[in-house]
Amino acid sequence: MISIEDFKKIDITVGQILSAERVPDTDKLLKLSVNLGEEKPRQIISGISLYFPDCAVLVGRKCMFVSNLEPRVIRGLESEGMILAISTEDGKFSLLELEDEIPIGVKAK
Repeated sequence: MISIEDFKKIDITVGQILSAERVPDTDKLLKLSVNLGEEKPRQIISGISLYFPDCAVLVGRKCMFVSNLEPRVIRGLESEGMILAISTEDGKFSLLELEDEIPIGVKAK
């Protein structure tokens, strides 16, 4: 269990996926370029490739991202955040997506 104060430290931000490509020599990883309403897009490395045989379907989607994680190097690529998603043991999967009316860069409260 974490306290509400710990939870408040997490910045959850609306972002739009600008591009998505497979990370070579991996089964699970995608390299996403994401607009979080900042000066430049962020690169986010995510283990969601198995759910998107054609990763181009991700381009243009608005999703929720954790935007204040320390950058981490995964397979030699820097990841500057985390996409929020859910999966079940029986293989169901969903991204946390938003309606079009919600602007890019808005933070969850």
